[in-house]
Amino acid sequence: MADSIDLSEQTALGPRQFDLDRCVHCGLCLNACPTYRELGLEMDSPRGRVYQMVQVANGAAITEAYQKHIGLCLACRGCESACPSGVPYGRMVEDARAQLESVAARGWLTRRFRKFIFVYLLQSRAALSVAGTLLYLFERSGLKAVARGLGQMKLLGRLGDLQQLTPSADPPFFFSQIGRTFPADGKPRRRVAFLAGCIANVSFARLNEATVRVLQRNGCEVVIPEGQGCCGALHLHSGMREEARKLAKRNVDAMVEGGFDAIITNAAGCGSTLKEYGELLEDIPEYAGKARKFAGLMRDITEFLSALELNPKLGRVDAVVTYQDSCHLAHGQKIRKSPRELLAAIPGVTFREMPGADICCGSAGIYNVVQNAMSMQILKHKMEAVNSTHAQIIATANPGCLLQLQAGVRLHGSGQRVMHVVELLDQSYKNAK
Repeated sequence: MADSIDLSEQTALGPRQFDLDRCVHCGLCLNACPTYRELGLEMDSPRGRVYQMVQVANGAAITEAYQKHIGLCLACRGCESACPSGVPYGRMVEDARAQLESVAARGWLTRRFRKFIFVYLLQSRAALSVAGTLLYLFERSGLKAVARGLGQMKLLGRLGDLQQLTPSADPPFFFSQIGRTFPADGKPRRRVAFLAGCIANVSFARLNEATVRVLQRNGCEVVIPEGQGCCGALHLHSGMREEARKLAKRNVDAMVEGGFDAIITNAAGCGSTLKEYGELLEDIPEYAGKARKFAGLMRDITEFLSALELNPKLGRVDAVVTYQDSCHLAHGQKIRKSPRELLAAIPGVTFREMPGADICCGSAGIYNVVQNAMSMQILKHKMEAVNSTHAQIIATANPGCLLQLQAGVRLHGSGQRVMHVVELLDQSYKNAK
């Protein structure tokens, strides 16, 4: 190999050299990659992207083509599950995007828009509440339904596809619950913190409430700590590492010394980043130890519940259910059995595994917005797999996947309901006599 830049201490310059050296270019990752499956292009496979990263590390220019190929990656980490060499591809693509962010030449309007979304909106409860209220009024006026109808008739072009992905506002928003403590039902077994997220407080407020109820039913005192906020996952995936670190420090300060048995999230994409806070903050001495402790306490809601002796007072939910693996749960956190075990515990559920359940649905954070055409292509094939099961309910474990699959049902489905695993559990407890 030609002389290369030593990146072991300078991650802002791109992927670490020792990470790049781990790839042996065997190609076992190819079929696990959604973009390679769609396009069949080597440069849009994990192996091809690693090859390009190596060239840049060795001094090659950062070209528009390189930016395009790195940008087209979903960062789903399916390649990590397929890789026999343990290549940490998720970390590598985040490092590559941080490097691209440092050299990006964007127009004034794009820079302002990104700053508004990542620095202001996602980090402000007030701004999210205002946005949620406006979205609610947009829905109540009937304009959202009209826009979706036009989109389905292909009259709005790409705007119509984006309209399908617009989240709903779910008032009253969950922000009002932050700072509260919810007692366990019966004798307390665990004391846990719940990280409510950012957009989830507006668009998935009912999911957050269901999460609290299910934890209570399973003997948990649930604290929603004040001071928490956005986890930084979207920032990290978009190359904005310093913003992600700022948010990570905020959440560590809010929760790590609370005496909790676990810190819970119901968002698999967030959970993957939250469990990697130790790595994200490892070079900040005053936070390194606290961040490792925080990461050690983090649990996905399905992971946490499956490790408990689940409260057996469950009612029937008579439905055929299939499950879509959330990428950052299956590939990032290596959790596959837990959600399926919880579904199996619900009386009345007939479970049918879909083909390729662990292949990305095309959501991938904001990928379905910035790479909408590829996202919709991947979603179409995902819905073909879903429809083959004839399931009435599509279960998953991540809010982004919920939105994407709901769009898939509208565009290609047969009226299926899309639910988080914990929402099914909540319904089962409500149905118990």
